[in-house]
Amino acid sequence: MSEAPSIKPRNIPAWIIMILLVVLWSIPTIGLLITSFRPVDDQVSTGWWTALFNPFGSGWTIENYRDVLSGGGGGGMANSFLNSIVVAIPATILPLMFAAFAAYAFTFMRFPGRDVLFIVIVAVMVVPIQVAFVPMLDLLGPNNLNINGQYLAVWILHTGFGMPLAIYTLRNYMATLPNSVIESAKIDGATHFQTFWRLIVPMSVPAIAAFGILQFIWVWNDLLIALLFLGSGENATVIVTLQGLLGTQGQGFELLPAGAFVSIAVPMLVFFGLQRFFVRGLTAGAVKG
Repeated sequence: MSEAPSIKPRNIPAWIIMILLVVLWSIPTIGLLITSFRPVDDQVSTGWWTALFNPFGSGWTIENYRDVLSGGGGGGMANSFLNSIVVAIPATILPLMFAAFAAYAFTFMRFPGRDVLFIVIVAVMVVPIQVAFVPMLDLLGPNNLNINGQYLAVWILHTGFGMPLAIYTLRNYMATLPNSVIESAKIDGATHFQTFWRLIVPMSVPAIAAFGILQFIWVWNDLLIALLFLGSGENATVIVTLQGLLGTQGQGFELLPAGAFVSIAVPMLVFFGLQRFFVRGLTAGAVKG
């Protein structure tokens, strides 16, 4: 039997730094979790670390989560949770689908102005999305399409804002795929549509999954687009509802930790469920060969 690999001395500083970074990143999350189970009086009077070092001498409650989910002072985050799922899933699939088609065209098809068009698409990424809010509010508002406040408006916006980065990421990944496979498909008489679905998509799953995770988390955590184009009514997303938990006079602050953990449940499941694809998608194509 082979011996287990040992940690080389030169790797010890890297391990120490990594452990310190994990601890530093974990402390705020642990504090938020502990605070979410504490009564409001304890939150005001003592720090969360007192409950960590003296768990049996502190008060614990699940009322914060109950109020957040039921709306008995928290605005009804259970309904907003479903709204976020309705918004996030199509807003992740649509830009990925269109961007995959475009990336294939930029990589394997020859047409006039291909490089110039790709540069223009990449250049769009440097434009802040906030500059588009006013014209998009006018376009989607009652004077034009009149879909502001509906899910369709948010799907269109997230698709448009997410496609430049998706095209750039997928195109760079597809450029690393072996051209011999594409040439063999052409010799066998495969069309571009068949080549895309039967060859390119299966080989591009790591990159598609990696960007899908980032897009889903971005859409799920979005506040500006959801607040401006869906509002804080019955179609409000979980982040908009979370922002509304804190009243104008600061009331409802005790519900924020519980609401924060409710809001991060789905992104955590998505990330950990697709983590292996995420790592492969980020590292694939880094070295071409």
